[in-house]
Amino acid sequence: MKKYVFILILLVSVSLTAQRENKVIWITIDGLRWQELYKGADSLLINEAKFVYSKEELKQKFWKPEEKKRREALFPFFWNEAVDKGVFLGNRQLGNKFSLKNKVLLSYAGYNEILTGNPDDENIKDNSKLNNPNKTLLEILNESQEYQGRIRAFGSWDVFPYILNEERSKLSVNAGYRHSLRENPSPNELLLNKIQDEFPKRWGTVRFDTFTHNYALESLKYDKPLVTYIAYGETDDFAHEGNYQKYLESAHKTDKMIRELWEFVQSDPFYKDQTTFVITTDHGRGEEATEENTWKHHGRSIRNSEQSWFIAFGNNVKELGEAKSRDQYFATQVAATVAKLLNFNYKEMAEVGPSLPVLID
Repeated sequence: MKKYVFILILLVSVSLTAQRENKVIWITIDGLRWQELYKGADSLLINEAKFVYSKEELKQKFWKPEEKKRREALFPFFWNEAVDKGVFLGNRQLGNKFSLKNKVLLSYAGYNEILTGNPDDENIKDNSKLNNPNKTLLEILNESQEYQGRIRAFGSWDVFPYILNEERSKLSVNAGYRHSLRENPSPNELLLNKIQDEFPKRWGTVRFDTFTHNYALESLKYDKPLVTYIAYGETDDFAHEGNYQKYLESAHKTDKMIRELWEFVQSDPFYKDQTTFVITTDHGRGEEATEENTWKHHGRSIRNSEQSWFIAFGNNVKELGEAKSRDQYFATQVAATVAKLLNFNYKEMAEVGPSLPVLID
């Protein structure tokens, strides 16, 4: 009898240990400038009639005389809650810099750099749907016994199956206008499938982020992945349209969705106090609201496209708040940071920078 009790205790102990392993929710917000994150709505853009269609309504929502109040109005979860739980990098006004190293400065190149830790300007020159020759950290994790089948990826842009090279990586990638990939979709997922098919498509290659977000949320509820990657995309597409109103509203909505993810993981025993959020962007964009309107664009020819930002909060992250030190960090350090959070030996990181100094050793 004692033998069976011992075995039962051992099994329970192993189960609890597995549940205590750190989980990561890795998020990118396409083309969101550091200027809005740290300064809130841009006065030059929010007052320009050609970029907004309801100026007074928009200003009522997001314009405040004080910079800190403006950013709190735009990102209430980030600045009223998340900042106290982690580290925010990339406020260039304070001399704290976060940058990309690739010179292409388009989305595919940025995502490759973030997800692999290495820029690859030789092979990734544009946003063509070509299978990534480089292995992302997600793929390498999926090759391991510990993480195989425990990773999920969601994206609004239909190029993500190529960025993550799903043919080779065997990752589960729900991107573009794909339906739920779960074998037995939940009632919510079946409804999402239906509504997504019926909903008007604004862009041919990018779905609205609410679908990406809710598919990811359902996966967290039912699949319990150890690593979840979510790529929101609307902000970049609205910016390319020159629609600053929708760009701001989408950024605000993304903050709300990330709050929903945080509240869910903190209510779920599998994730509560065992989950780290890692958030960044694939590129910056121009600043000017001149005839060139470079804020709409990014790339080699657009100054400041390399300027980025980084947020981490939750388990195993130092509660330092907004970084005020005059330091330079790079997107090449993000994958190493996620690997370290998972206590995973990422050998492919040998040639790139170390993990970011935001984690509790």
